[in-house]
Amino acid sequence: MGTLNVRLDDALDHRLAREAEVTSQTRSDLAREAIAEYLDQRERNRFHAEIARAARADRSDALAIANEALRTDNEALELADRTLQQPAAPYRARRRKR
Repeated sequence: MGTLNVRLDDALDHRLAREAEVTSQTRSDLAREAIAEYLDQRERNRFHAEIARAARADRSDALAIANEALRTDNEALELADRTLQQPAAPYRARRRKR
């Protein structure tokens, strides 16, 4: 498994720490998940751009490219569906000091 060190500005670091606390996940887990989702989105965008280029060029392989993109989008939808089926993290309100 690879390692990545990233510098975050204070505001982003605070948001990440808060989300980790709310969801009971580690900061690394959240960052890993965010990177994976970002890369999935970029791959989908590249597929869509290739479909558009193929359609504009009237290429015969446009349908094959579209089918490839459809498979990728379906995988993303399945992943999103599995993520939504996970139980939500319990919300823990902080007590006020008196």
